[in-house]
Amino acid sequence: MSGDRSPRRRRSLNRFALATGSVTVLSLVASGCVTVHGEREFLPTATRAEAARALKDFTTAYNKADKAYDRSLDEDRVTGPLADIDGAKLDAGHETSPDGNANHRPLKLTDAHFVIPKKAGWSRWFLADTEANKGAAGSHWLLVFTRADAEDVWQVSYLTVLGSGDVPKFTEDADGWAEPVAADDPGLAVTPRKLGSSYADYLRSGGDTFAPGTHTSQWRALRKKNATRPGLARQYVDEPLNSGDHAPVGLRTTDGGALVFFATRHYEKQTAARGVDLNVTDKNIQALLKGDPKQYLTLEFVSNQAVLDPAGTSSDREVEFLSRVQGLTGAKGG
Repeated sequence: MSGDRSPRRRRSLNRFALATGSVTVLSLVASGCVTVHGEREFLPTATRAEAARALKDFTTAYNKADKAYDRSLDEDRVTGPLADIDGAKLDAGHETSPDGNANHRPLKLTDAHFVIPKKAGWSRWFLADTEANKGAAGSHWLLVFTRADAEDVWQVSYLTVLGSGDVPKFTEDADGWAEPVAADDPGLAVTPRKLGSSYADYLRSGGDTFAPGTHTSQWRALRKKNATRPGLARQYVDEPLNSGDHAPVGLRTTDGGALVFFATRHYEKQTAARGVDLNVTDKNIQALLKGDPKQYLTLEFVSNQAVLDPAGTSSDREVEFLSRVQGLTGAKGG
């Protein structure tokens, strides 16, 4: 994991996921929502015991899949952007090492703290803040668990890694339950539902929506630098992922803003000049490649972000990246 530090906070980059390029890994209370006199009661989305069991089940499934390079072994425990990223990583691993992962080291998630919001209705979700035996010492692995109804098992949709001092403080009630923010919350600098499209617009055109850093101004500068090289041109397309288990989720922080997780998809098309060969040497790209890259190669990535979205009344309204996990999910040549 690598990152940079601003005057306000160090950003961190998790290399948990398979990545290439510039960036580069139960049941609810009774029947769930309780209807009282025709209105839904606000309840914790899970008990802490249920959350602990969900974390254990995820870790067990993840380790089986990672050891065998077999996505079927954890596909019922991952969803959303993490399923896209982790599934492609496992597919590539199976293609290059069909006998399994010779370098497998079991993941251990310890010292878990669960941030459980209190809300009505489905879907439901909570955040697990853990320490891990992989990555930088002292870093925190944050996992968003979600499920659509009481019959489903808990699945991890978002994963991010932060430094120990970068985890924000969350608003909690007297019983210790957190406060979720709605996807259309108007009280934040950027409505969570619009973060994906705003990020895509920023990467294309710039602006002041996002604070400068590794995943914003520096990434745009690197793209510009690499756009035209002798014999090779690169084009980029970015788009939000907002539906289903790719939808943004957020938790209110004590400063009135929110920690928000959101997902995006990114394409990089490399086009060779006449007479120039496109040599694909990365084994992970080779494993996912469809077609013969004689003239062009298009790489597809899925990315999940964790950002601090300030309150709309804040004097500093720039959205700040804390972490971004990007994984290669497809490659096509022609």
